[in-house]
Amino acid sequence: MNRLKLSFSGVVNECGCDEAGRGCLAGPVVAAAVILPPDFDCPSLNDSKQLTEKERDILRPIIENSALAWAVAVVDNNEIDEINILNASILAMHRAIDKLSICPQFIIIDGNRFKPYKNIPYQTIVKGDGKYLSIAAASVLAKTHRDEIMQQLHAEYPLYDWSNNKAYPTIKHRRAIAEFGTTVYHRMSYDLLGTKKKEKAARPVRKRRNKKPTDMSELNLSID
Repeated sequence: MNRLKLSFSGVVNECGCDEAGRGCLAGPVVAAAVILPPDFDCPSLNDSKQLTEKERDILRPIIENSALAWAVAVVDNNEIDEINILNASILAMHRAIDKLSICPQFIIIDGNRFKPYKNIPYQTIVKGDGKYLSIAAASVLAKTHRDEIMQQLHAEYPLYDWSNNKAYPTIKHRRAIAEFGTTVYHRMSYDLLGTKKKEKAARPVRKRRNKKPTDMSELNLSID
């Protein structure tokens, strides 16, 4: 396995950021920020997409227990619809950095788009989650925490199979939307049916009495 690099900038307290859930049809986008110690060594850590669910679950406590600081934050589907998924992803990363117990001196971000965070220097890195340990660590935390959220939301709306598809646009997910309609967690700005004709989506799901959407701020999203 290709060993990832520990630092891009060489400065102390470099923070890696990544997100999970951009391409999903429902639920929040989740971002993580991680500052690793200078002696961190974990050969099995890699881009979360290259790991199995079991491998991610094993790595998560290693990252959380070893990091100098880590945090996870969300931007829910309503905010995504308001500001678009790119801005929502960046906002989620800013929120995660806000929650860090240590202020980073440099930020590295997976991808090629970011907005300045305060006056802290930063660098976007395409496929950075497969190049730098802190970004890979952030990708694992963002993915595992988001999967937990979707497991919780699946309990409210089991017809959409979110426990398995995590709200990605699988055939089964889109068929459920066509048959049962949308939920309070679906991203209405997305092409939910894959037809670019959202206005013709099926009838809404009947809501349970007194049932309110889960408040994302109440979910168990810890900091270090």
